[in-house]
Amino acid sequence: MTDRTAGLPRRGALALAAGLLWPLPAARAQGGDPLPSWRDGPRKRALLETVAAITQAGGADFIPPEARIAVFDNDGTLWVEQPIYTQMIFILDRIRTLAPQRPAWREDPDLRAAIAGDLGALAASGTAGLLKLAGAAQAGTTPEEFQAIVAAWLRTARDARWQRPYTALVYQPMLEVLGFLRDNGFTSFIVSGGGVEFVRSFAWPVYGIPPHRVIGSTFALHADERDGRIVLERMPQVDFIDDGPGKPVGIARQIGQRPIIAFGNSDGDLQMLRYTTEGPGRRLGMIIRHDDAEREYAYDRDSHVGRLARALDEAPQRGWQVVSMRQDWARIFPP
Repeated sequence: MTDRTAGLPRRGALALAAGLLWPLPAARAQGGDPLPSWRDGPRKRALLETVAAITQAGGADFIPPEARIAVFDNDGTLWVEQPIYTQMIFILDRIRTLAPQRPAWREDPDLRAAIAGDLGALAASGTAGLLKLAGAAQAGTTPEEFQAIVAAWLRTARDARWQRPYTALVYQPMLEVLGFLRDNGFTSFIVSGGGVEFVRSFAWPVYGIPPHRVIGSTFALHADERDGRIVLERMPQVDFIDDGPGKPVGIARQIGQRPIIAFGNSDGDLQMLRYTTEGPGRRLGMIIRHDDAEREYAYDRDSHVGRLARALDEAPQRGWQVVSMRQDWARIFPP
């Protein structure tokens, strides 16, 4: 196995080696532009200058590698979230598959909407509605079983607009940021409102982020015994929602220190951005603004998914950089 598979569970390493998911981008040429998909401008300069200041030994803003923590939202920050979250599409497929075996689901309005494919009603239910449906559709599986189900789905599922795998609809500029920060001694975490095991199923091969560095919403787990071995069974009850004010809580619980750099794209990331940039010393908060309807989507204040209003209003006074997809990114997706 290569260094990308070292330390992975054997199943995960084999899946990566077989190319079951979209691979990490090729390494850039030595000494080249670390962010080639970013156009020159104030946003790119802010990122480069912040990292340069933090990594300059003896400088006023120097931060040792063990304290260089970066956090990234996932949906809308690292990959596409419109017209509806990818995890919701997975859940809909899963619910429709299981529905004939569960006739009682038709008595619940949210489950009935899921079976009917009523995206408007589902979007209006927000993160809480998504997690309720996820709990109903995935209860009874172990974390390992569920991640295998997700990985199998990702191998065949295609986005309706681009007809590409969802793991190919990641943002090339953000893959470059992850690599750039890695090269400069940062440890990056994904902090997502989505289900933690859903994101963990693809975070390593797609982003180069191992499962233990994914923070997300979680379901209760029950320890049981099967065939003389301990297994963990997923329960339908949500025990933590990693969105909005939950994001700093999840960061504190799992990381144990305040991040230095944070990337988000919606009001659900507001508290994470504040928690990061309100710390002492040199900090950076960046908001990805979706304003490119031709190459991706254009939405912010009135969107039912990834609404960006309050964070956008507060960005100037808090010194956050607002990244325009249209103006700041030369490329959206990997080639």
